[in-house]
Amino acid sequence: MFVTRRVSLVSSSSALFFRTNIRFYSKIVGSAEEAIKDIKSGSKLVVGGFGLCGIPENLIQALSKRNDIKDLVVVSNNAGVDDFGLGLLLKRRMIRRMISSYVGENAEFERQYMQGELEVELTPQGTLAERLRAGGAGIAAFFTPTAYGTPVADGGIPIKYKAGGGEVEIASAPREVRKFNGRDYVMEEGIVGDFALVKAWKADKKGNLIFRQTARNFNPECATAGKVCIAEVEEIVENGELDPNQVHLSGVYVHRLIKGPSYEKRIEKKTVSVEGAGIKLNKSRERIVRRAAKEFRDGMYVNLGIGIPTLAANFVAPGVHIELQSENGIMGMGAYPKESDIDADLINAGKETVTLAKGASLFSSSQSFAMIRGGHVDITILGALQVAKNGDLANWIIPGKMVKGMGGAMDLVSSGSRVVVTMEHAAKDGTPKILDSCELPLTGKGCVDRIITELCVFDVDKVKGELVLIEIGNDVTIDEVKAKTGCQFRISENLIKMD
Repeated sequence: MFVTRRVSLVSSSSALFFRTNIRFYSKIVGSAEEAIKDIKSGSKLVVGGFGLCGIPENLIQALSKRNDIKDLVVVSNNAGVDDFGLGLLLKRRMIRRMISSYVGENAEFERQYMQGELEVELTPQGTLAERLRAGGAGIAAFFTPTAYGTPVADGGIPIKYKAGGGEVEIASAPREVRKFNGRDYVMEEGIVGDFALVKAWKADKKGNLIFRQTARNFNPECATAGKVCIAEVEEIVENGELDPNQVHLSGVYVHRLIKGPSYEKRIEKKTVSVEGAGIKLNKSRERIVRRAAKEFRDGMYVNLGIGIPTLAANFVAPGVHIELQSENGIMGMGAYPKESDIDADLINAGKETVTLAKGASLFSSSQSFAMIRGGHVDITILGALQVAKNGDLANWIIPGKMVKGMGGAMDLVSSGSRVVVTMEHAAKDGTPKILDSCELPLTGKGCVDRIITELCVFDVDKVKGELVLIEIGNDVTIDEVKAKTGCQFRISENLIKMD
């Protein structure tokens, strides 16, 4: 696996020319098993994919069959599901620490973490993408506004519980914070892995890669951040067959290449549009969704969170055209596909199958969060567990009970763009979710601009640190709002009806 190079210098009256005779070693490896044979216990792996989309499933499958490996440190946005993807390594207790943004629907991941069997370093999704990009670019550290004022910056997030759960054995350390141009930023370190495991669609024999649809996600960032990058692809072509204008990742980053023998491409959430089916919502949720849709203005670039916020796109007013951004790498997200048009490589941030609108664009995770963090997305609508009267937001963890991870929420609410929360006014047991101060760990500090519930609409007066009631449901009284709200609020002189 060496390169032989002979260079001669030839001169003419007008120019100098270099003649090179270079023989590159072959990057193509015969099998996944051969490609990963030098991964050993304690190795740090950076693994591409978002949910199950774009994961290097053949490399993971081969690794899961190794009986000599344990104590892996794995950096990946999430950890697959219980019986597929990185979930296979978790199930076999091959992983000591996960560095991820989202636990999601992997019950075994959550169980091992809560029971003290697994170390988990939770990192905001955009920060994770940028840490990988920085590591691959030789940047030791950087400052980001994401997560300032939260436990990510302040420290104390449980990384490991003692056996049986409950008591914390290892907690995260506080980050360095600096102020630039009057704004607070958090220092994050770049990530470099011993091995990168990535998935692409096509490659040539030099290792130049082309990704497909949203299967790009974290794969380019992981590829650059690995000391040894192992890529699996669906097709390998001869050098020169790929249009250089279409190459997403240069072969300079890729060391080993395999053609996957087969791909299951499992879909986590198959969602389809059924003609004439419509959207079925209860009265409370429909009121929230319809009111949220009134936040859209023509030409806006919009990010909608999972659940209630996503539904608002179905109620956009006539004549209003918006561009939907999905943080896994879409600008111009379309509707759910018909059954015949489902594409496992095309999902949204909620891991649902989707389509692309005309004029859409696709990009990697770090570029997606660059446009978010840079304030290029006009508005974010997302859900919450709790909101404080000063605009503090909590929506990612209930310590000791539930941990799903922050995903991209911390990046979205720290961007400086408008943030609107949509949620039911109280918890299922009647406990207020709008409070004097959040009791749960924060997602963002003073970031919420407006709260929309089934009862009313509040604006956050960030100067006075108070809520202002600006709209109320037709069938709702002010006394009912007061009874179900855990803080005092001011009533606007121009209070109107929601509906």
